[in-house]
Amino acid sequence: MALTFPKSVIFILLDEFAERFAFYGIRTILVLYMRSKLNYSDDLSTKIFHIFISFVYFFPLVGAIIADSWLGKFETIFFLSIIYALGSVIISFGAIPTLNIQVEAITILGMLLIAVGSGGITPCVAAFGGDQFKAREKAAELVKFFSIFYFTINAGSFFSILLTPIFREDVHCFEQTDCYSLAFGVPAILIITAIVIFAAGKPFYTINKPSGNMVVLVSKCIGNAIVRQFKERKTKRRSHWLEYAEPKYGSTLVRDVSILLKILILYVPLPLFWALFDQQSSRWTLQATRMNGRIGSVYIKPDQMQVINPLLILAFIPLFNYVIYPVLSKIGIKRPLQKLTIGGILAAVAFMISGCIELKLESLDPVTPKSDQAQFHLYNSMRCPYRFIISENILDVTLQPHSFQRSDILDIPDSFVYIQAIIASNTTAECPNLSRGLHISLNNYKYEVIGLSLQIQIEPDDFKIKEFVDSPKRSKLNHPIVRFISSKHITISLRSLNSDETIDITNLRRYTIKQGRWRVTYDYDFHSEIEVETGGVYSYVLGLIAGERNFTEHVVRPANSVHMLWQIPQYVVMAAAEVMFSVSGLEFSYSQAPVSMKSVLQACWLLTVAVGNLMVVFLTSLKIFDSQAIEFFLFAVLMIIDMGIFILLAMRYKYVEYDHGTEEGTPNKEELQTDPTNIPSEEEPYSPYSDNEDDTEEE
Repeated sequence: MALTFPKSVIFILLDEFAERFAFYGIRTILVLYMRSKLNYSDDLSTKIFHIFISFVYFFPLVGAIIADSWLGKFETIFFLSIIYALGSVIISFGAIPTLNIQVEAITILGMLLIAVGSGGITPCVAAFGGDQFKAREKAAELVKFFSIFYFTINAGSFFSILLTPIFREDVHCFEQTDCYSLAFGVPAILIITAIVIFAAGKPFYTINKPSGNMVVLVSKCIGNAIVRQFKERKTKRRSHWLEYAEPKYGSTLVRDVSILLKILILYVPLPLFWALFDQQSSRWTLQATRMNGRIGSVYIKPDQMQVINPLLILAFIPLFNYVIYPVLSKIGIKRPLQKLTIGGILAAVAFMISGCIELKLESLDPVTPKSDQAQFHLYNSMRCPYRFIISENILDVTLQPHSFQRSDILDIPDSFVYIQAIIASNTTAECPNLSRGLHISLNNYKYEVIGLSLQIQIEPDDFKIKEFVDSPKRSKLNHPIVRFISSKHITISLRSLNSDETIDITNLRRYTIKQGRWRVTYDYDFHSEIEVETGGVYSYVLGLIAGERNFTEHVVRPANSVHMLWQIPQYVVMAAAEVMFSVSGLEFSYSQAPVSMKSVLQACWLLTVAVGNLMVVFLTSLKIFDSQAIEFFLFAVLMIIDMGIFILLAMRYKYVEYDHGTEEGTPNKEELQTDPTNIPSEEEPYSPYSDNEDDTEEE
């Protein structure tokens, strides 16, 4: 059956696709950008990210008030989209390293403008689309529109999450091995394109004038009731405190506000779910950076794992509607609040799974020195064996040619250590009896919490003992790290066998390179090949042994051994949790709210997302545990307790059955349960039914 949509709807759908691509593109790579380019810690990156998401879900309330009370939906979308585009352009220019600007300040400014723009237009676009359907006989087309609108949201997010990490990592620009400026720039171009598309459709739009915002009216009604109760509680007693507002706002609005508040009490435990859910783009992405994404010759990028969510959501909605929910109804689980509770418990299960994976990852991490300890990495790049002695019987070891020795973690009482190297055997002209002493200040080599990691090298020209930090710590994005060590100066170059990338190597310096196979050339005519994997730290000793060139690999830290695909179970469970929690929560809110309160509840629902993200900021700031696994388990336990509180509140709630004769157009629960496309996602601030009702009342 052909769709009979107004022409204006096409512009709105294209605008929404481009805008969602832009938002999820920025959101997907933001944590990795802050960690790798701004050098923020995992905790600080997580906190800033969730503050940003909190703002994104706070500003829909502001956008709705502006649209309904002042500018109208069209102008609100247009002007806030310009702010959105400006923020996107600013953050993409801030990622260009050659501009030499205040990157941190520019990034924060860009994020704030994006939050204002993206959040502000969120409650307007879907509602504006609903405004295009005026006639009552087009109600079926309106429902189809919102189904396509929801699909457009997920399609935009899917392609964005899939492609933006490719722009980030696989494109090289400004002499960098990545290109965040392009990864941010493509969303900026798309949001500008969205503005052009949206503006081009103006001649076709049905544009309604602002008619007042119910959120403002409800706030005034509650404020009036509180003030009048304080003044009249002794002279004019009322059975309920809200009834003090009846003289000014009437009994109908007071009754509706009373029902609204009963529903909002149930909202109190809900933000914690979003605290868990939105960590898919922060903590779970950071977890993926410590895992192996190789599948054959293809490497999954850690931020691409987020693409699982929109795919599963599109698959799960019909699956739950036609399979899971009928099965649950047979065992007595029919009501939305019951499904919502199961969704919350599933979120806790997802975090338990992520906690178990984190325990495995932590068990594979090497033990590293603390602040009062040190560890020595000893390399002998000479052609002869040498004996290394560290004073006070700390270490005494003989190293064979081109060999590597890692000491135990040593307790170092003083900030200075004396190191001496002498010949072990076979004193010849080629292997002179060397003696060199070196005082090393440990304070100069402490590398965060892992203390000192020292490399000692003897050069035949002046017999120096070379020292440098040789940390086994991974790179920020978990790419392989390589170091080439030679007893003399030689020319070394690397060329990727997976691309055309070439790197000229300086002796002793650490290099972060891409995973895969590389061709090593040194002294212009000697060639060898290496293969490095994600998370590995490698040292290569070059030189002569018995007159022959020698190339020896030493693994300072093994590559990641836990595969990213082990994250799939936690993503699957979280997607199931989202369907049961978000869709059921919106179903409950819509079916139980009076017609006049539906848009207010949508705004309050989005505010639970904002509050949930602030919870992540708060709990991360406490830094109760050093172990990320324990933090995941903490969130899981809190979620279970939270759902226990919710169950107690839900048991006291009495469902409202509206009479269709008095509240025309209000859908019953059966209609909502049999067609999940009638229920907007958390991205949809207004329901198609509430928009249709508003249009009907205006007419």
